[in-house]
Amino acid sequence: MKIKDLSVLSAVILIIVMLVIPMPGWLLSVLILINITLALIVILVAMNTTEALEFAVFPSLLLLLTLFRLGLNVSTTRSILSEGDAGVVIDTFGSFVIGDNPLVGFVIFLILIIIQFIVITKGSERVSEVSARFTLDAMPGKQMSIDADLNSGLISEQQAKDRREKIEQEADFYGAMDGASKFVKGDAIAGIVIVIINIIFGLIIGVAQMGLSFGEASNQFLRLTVGDGLVSQIPALLISTATGIVVTRVASEGNLGTDITKQLLRFPKLLYVAAFTIFMFGLTPINFGLTSVIAGFLVFGGYQLSKKQTEEDPVEWPEEEEMEKQDMSSPDNIIQMISNDPIEFEFGYALIPLADANQGGDLLDRVVMIRRQLALELGMVIPVVRIRDNIQLNPNEYSLKVKGNEVAKGEVYLDHYMAMMPGIEEEDLDGIDTTEPAFGLPAKWIAENLKDEAEMMGATVVDPPSVVSTHITEIIKQYAHELLGREETKQLIDHLKESNPILVEEVTPEPLSIGDVQKVLAKLLREQVSIRNLPVIFETLADFGKMTNDTDLLGEYARQALSSQISNQYINDEQMIKVITISGQVEKLIADHVQQTEHGSYLSLDPESQQKIIQSIHQEVEKLSLQEATPIILCSPAVRMYVKQLIERFLPQVVVLSYNELEPAIEVQSVGVVNV
Repeated sequence: MKIKDLSVLSAVILIIVMLVIPMPGWLLSVLILINITLALIVILVAMNTTEALEFAVFPSLLLLLTLFRLGLNVSTTRSILSEGDAGVVIDTFGSFVIGDNPLVGFVIFLILIIIQFIVITKGSERVSEVSARFTLDAMPGKQMSIDADLNSGLISEQQAKDRREKIEQEADFYGAMDGASKFVKGDAIAGIVIVIINIIFGLIIGVAQMGLSFGEASNQFLRLTVGDGLVSQIPALLISTATGIVVTRVASEGNLGTDITKQLLRFPKLLYVAAFTIFMFGLTPINFGLTSVIAGFLVFGGYQLSKKQTEEDPVEWPEEEEMEKQDMSSPDNIIQMISNDPIEFEFGYALIPLADANQGGDLLDRVVMIRRQLALELGMVIPVVRIRDNIQLNPNEYSLKVKGNEVAKGEVYLDHYMAMMPGIEEEDLDGIDTTEPAFGLPAKWIAENLKDEAEMMGATVVDPPSVVSTHITEIIKQYAHELLGREETKQLIDHLKESNPILVEEVTPEPLSIGDVQKVLAKLLREQVSIRNLPVIFETLADFGKMTNDTDLLGEYARQALSSQISNQYINDEQMIKVITISGQVEKLIADHVQQTEHGSYLSLDPESQQKIIQSIHQEVEKLSLQEATPIILCSPAVRMYVKQLIERFLPQVVVLSYNELEPAIEVQSVGVVNV
């Protein structure tokens, strides 16, 4: 059993012992201080949670702390009534509050008990009860919402399961808090009863048994009773307040302190109004100097907050010359609010210098160059990259989104360099361990003074803007097929029509629609095949479009027509391509399980055979990766499409080519065979 578990069990046993066995004064003092410390920790934790479920153990902890406090009450009462002493802590608290006037001190103590019982405890109990009721009432609606999102495909099965579990946990938590708050109320009542018992029986014991005068007995036992009540009620007050904080906490991204300061001081100009009001109070008999000082602090605070808000306002840098001032009251602006940008690059506030030209940032210029480079490589117009800061991200973090969905994240340190170290021992170079975001290589963020040392060790050292630019480039390449929609396809067709009008007329709108052409082009881009040679692709579509409208099959014909381009894409310096071939047995197995339908063809292979083929390919790919070569599978044209469909989900980085996609003059070296 762990030490933590033993400590909790020991604490519970100690509480039971306290209820039966008398405790010496010094031990009671230690336990009282522990009780106050625990209560302080609980309220601090409650203030720093962002949602109630982060402190899910609170209901059980509340019961244990209440039992601990009642055990202390029993022990201190026993010591007060039997010995007339309960330790230095209780005596000090009582003497400090009562002072020279026992009656005034006792009245103050009663006020504290009234506040504890009527305001804090009753309020927490009511809030817990209402929260539990509303949480239970809302469960069916939340469950239906989850089912609707799942049926519409907005969330996965796992996400739905997680959300259902969270709803159940919330219901259990608020139900438990509703019951636990009753213990807090009972504890407050018990505290009042114990105080009355201590005073009445203390006077009786002091006069009848100890031979004290009534004045001496009332002074001694009143002091001890007030001290005992304070050391008991202060932790109870903290715990009751923590209960109220937890059950009234609305889920947010910050803790209570952050939310209060952020929302209370959200409108700095209102501090000027408050300052003026306080200043006007000074014109009355109220102290003018005091009101002036307070008003001055308010004005200074309002000025600083206004200045800070101006500096932290999110700034958006549209690429190139697309910054336009828009009237926020225009109805058209609502349409823009619900539309997603094709590509978005968001970053934390520490990366603002990366995009701010005034601070030497050249990210905007780099993005322009990326769009031009990819237009040449892919043959399509890359949409505008929307660049903006996002205070919700970590300071050094950035995020890439495609059509509103986050597809990649990364972290950059502007005062460091990234050193990629294949084959270099990590401990040989000091830095922050990381992974190169574009290709997943192990790397380190190193200080600028270690740059030369890292290069001498053979590491590739890259500056932060280049890391970000490379990541953006690779993500756009990876999701190019999603960025090419019908509108973008129409623009490409219109551009081709200027130079090849007859060719375009022969393809669209008959026999192929713009949507059919878009699917063919997207299929090529999905497998990193450039569509820049659009005339060749349209020649193929014109030849085969009249025979079939299966866009997958048309994509295969287009790949064969682009054989020279594809061959040059994967050929090495030795004018050779290393490939993994598919055995005849496997090709026959795949071909025999291709099902033809009116909507196209698909592979209908049993899961066991699929697993064997994928596992065999994976083994051969691992062998080829040792030679630092691009993993390429070569098979017959009849099964190429189905092989790619089979492994795309598990081995997306593997290239699948057919014999018809390679030029006859190219030397092909087989380095492995896929068998089952």
